[in-house]
Amino acid sequence: MDGFSPEIWQSLGLTIELASVTTVILLIVGTPLAWWLARSKSLWTEAVATMIALPLVLPPTVLSFYLLALLGPNGPVGLLASLWGGRTLAFTFAGLVVGSVLSALPLVVQPIRNTFAAMGDRPLEIAATLRASPLYAFFTVALPLARPGLLTAAVLGFAHTIGTFGVVLMIGGNIPGRTKVLSAFLFDFVQESRWREASWLAGAMLMFAVAVVLALTLIDKYSRRRST
Repeated sequence: MDGFSPEIWQSLGLTIELASVTTVILLIVGTPLAWWLARSKSLWTEAVATMIALPLVLPPTVLSFYLLALLGPNGPVGLLASLWGGRTLAFTFAGLVVGSVLSALPLVVQPIRNTFAAMGDRPLEIAATLRASPLYAFFTVALPLARPGLLTAAVLGFAHTIGTFGVVLMIGGNIPGRTKVLSAFLFDFVQESRWREASWLAGAMLMFAVAVVLALTLIDKYSRRRST
């Protein structure tokens, strides 16, 4: 690891920053969305759930293409950005965040939705008998009970963002110091036949993946223990 260049450590900081910002946004957006999907009786529920799940089966290049069209200078978001002096969100950190949020959204929404659905109506009905408003019951009853699902969603969202490649490469443009994340460095090492650096970096990301799987297992055991 001592042989890594300063650019690698800069990319590590950028990757962690991207994963952290993305995870926070995912939880803020995904939690109320999962609540609506779990509780709503609307005919639109499954249609919305299908759209959210699309990144799981859609090739990253296809998702990235549409994001580039959306965020580019001729896209609607790019045109809005020009009103504030920006030319485009593509090939920027903000563009990376947008792409990472959309690609990881189904991994965050689904476990939270499952937790809310498994909760049932009983806890909220009890809160209602105590004259708790729906909003107060959501924050004081539903969210604490959904803690295992929220933890699982946060771990999955963070890990997915750390390891994602195709979307960030096309949206970010692989610009050193600005949008070049660790997965892109690994790709460059292999392309340049720098096997020693590639082995170190791949090994570190493998260890991170093992830690993620272990964390998910522990969260699942914690959830099962609380439910018994």
